[in-house]
Amino acid sequence: MYKADETRYENMIYRRAGKTGLKLPLISLGLWHNFGDVTQVDISRKMIHRAFDLGITHFDLANNYGPPAGSAEKNFGRILREDMKTYRDEMIISTKAGYYMWPGPYGDFGSRKYLLSSLDQSLERMGLDYVDIFYHHRPDADTPVEETMLALDQAVRQGKALYVGISNYKGSQAKEALKILKELKTPVVMTQPRYSMLDRWIEEDGLKDVTEKYGIGNIVFSPLAQGLLTNKYLKDIPEDSRAASGSQFLTEDKITEELLAGIRDLNELAKERNQSLAQMALSWTLRDDRITTALIGASKVSQIEDSVATIKNLDFSDAELQRIDTILESMKA
Repeated sequence: MYKADETRYENMIYRRAGKTGLKLPLISLGLWHNFGDVTQVDISRKMIHRAFDLGITHFDLANNYGPPAGSAEKNFGRILREDMKTYRDEMIISTKAGYYMWPGPYGDFGSRKYLLSSLDQSLERMGLDYVDIFYHHRPDADTPVEETMLALDQAVRQGKALYVGISNYKGSQAKEALKILKELKTPVVMTQPRYSMLDRWIEEDGLKDVTEKYGIGNIVFSPLAQGLLTNKYLKDIPEDSRAASGSQFLTEDKITEELLAGIRDLNELAKERNQSLAQMALSWTLRDDRITTALIGASKVSQIEDSVATIKNLDFSDAELQRIDTILESMKA
């Protein structure tokens, strides 16, 4: 029987999501890959146990996580039921709906029908009465934003979610959605955008300013840029990498010599800071307290341990930040 490490809260820093009452660990665990049926459940179990022992209280899922879709929720629910049920009130469990899940006109995007039906299915897969955060996973141009936000509000009023959030929304889209949620007095706490050293669109787009105005936080995904900001690509493109495997999110043609040279320069700075490149990249995303938490993926326990060790060195000097900006600019050449 699993028994959580009694010192787990000594290993983590918790940051408030904007002006809300919710605090999240600086490092959260995402179950997008490596927690579905293609992974042995005992491997997933070890990663989830170790994450919790290190103070990671937030586990981020979605209806389509796996593969196959739905299996990450199912496997997480099994682990929760068999090992961690007594710790439920110490955990923040989130899920999302917005991508394809079943055939026909009601299994995708952002209609009220889809969102509320999907949430019911997610709760059944995980064996839960409620999730802590329910997100709309992506904007839907064909559904009025009022309908989508009212569905999120309804999820809370039904007692099936404590808070809500929005994911993959641009700044202007988030502003419109958050205005509606605030008028409804829906407890919205987070946006979930993509953000890393190599992908700074939320700075240019103004999303961080929007979330600050509405008093909510941000949980950023892909802070390691699909593995580019790790030691994987310091020499070349490894055979077992996402780029080599033909990932739709990271292809070999995007990995230029300028990019690789810049990654090596960033790695040298990380060494000077006594960090791995991944740790420095995570620290960099967390340098602004409008970023509540960085969402990591993992395929083995050691990756989780390395990520949590990030919190030992979160500060940057002005000279270091300038050096990073200079390196990043050179990578665009």
